[in-house]
Amino acid sequence: MDALSDTAIAGLIGLVGGIMLGLAAQIGRFCTLGALEDALYASDWRRARMWALALSLAIAGVFALQSFGAFDPRKTVYARTVWDPTGGIVGGLMFGYGMAIAGNCGYGALARAAGGEMRSLVVVMVMGLSAYAVLAGPLAPIRVALLPVDRVEPEQAQAGLAHLLGDSLGASPVVIALLIAAGIAAWALAAPDFRRSFRYLGWSAIVAAAIVLGWAGTSHLAETGFAATPVESHSFTAPIGETMLYIMTSGGEAAGFSVGSVSGVLLGAFIGAVLQGGFRWEACDDPRELGRQILGGALMGVGGVLALGCSVGQGLTAFSTLATSGPVTLAAIALGGTIGLRQLIHGSGLPILEMFRSRAKGD
Repeated sequence: MDALSDTAIAGLIGLVGGIMLGLAAQIGRFCTLGALEDALYASDWRRARMWALALSLAIAGVFALQSFGAFDPRKTVYARTVWDPTGGIVGGLMFGYGMAIAGNCGYGALARAAGGEMRSLVVVMVMGLSAYAVLAGPLAPIRVALLPVDRVEPEQAQAGLAHLLGDSLGASPVVIALLIAAGIAAWALAAPDFRRSFRYLGWSAIVAAAIVLGWAGTSHLAETGFAATPVESHSFTAPIGETMLYIMTSGGEAAGFSVGSVSGVLLGAFIGAVLQGGFRWEACDDPRELGRQILGGALMGVGGVLALGCSVGQGLTAFSTLATSGPVTLAAIALGGTIGLRQLIHGSGLPILEMFRSRAKGD
């Protein structure tokens, strides 16, 4: 490890966590859209409970790190960015809606592409391209003019929900966070059939471990390394664009956490597909379906940048620190996804959607 740069070590941390997430998507069927669709149209809440349990374990893990001084949420991008609810809500709605009409979020599309589904590869590429066009490309000035983003130093960072509640109640933020995590876990474990499923319990724990590993590893590097290492964990909007840019322009430089994370999901999902005997090449037979997926990928790229994260980046990673943006953005993503699924399945009456109408394939 001494021969590796801090950036390369961060990339390896991202790679390991990404492999865990890729396996969870491919073998464990961990999927945001799938959980939403199962709950809405099959009255099956098991994958939603799996998602909730992963979140609760991630919260518990993150605040356990904080109690031992191994993690400071004030150093994360979610705390150091002056959060604008407008961006979180509008971006979340766009992301959720795009997720529904594309048939998967960025993380899920990566996992499916690794299993040979070329339709999902198109979604990934369009999402990464549109994200960078809004983040640093020709659409960036419009974004900055409409939704300016201000950054502050860690000492002026915004307090998260645990700290806000702790200050108002006179309690430790760690205790508050663990109580919140326990409440979410209690709902997840309330169903006997879910409690008896070692598959759901195990993959929930693996997803949570990947999120916590990202925070713990990059925090350690930021404290002990020589380079200025961002404190981060997994997200799949801008990092997809960053990975595409790295492939085209890296010039042999070490890959950082984001590139390692995206690469890890691809590798983990590929391994999972091979182990299950499920790898097969699939193309899009319906031009309307392809057009719908391109539109969905573009909406996810733009929405994810406006919301400062995707269903994983805000819904798990930011939420695990109890950043204020996490639950609000996650709710907006769920609402956008619900609207998109309803319009696809029952018909929307909107010409632009009727052009692409077909049932979402969110597993």
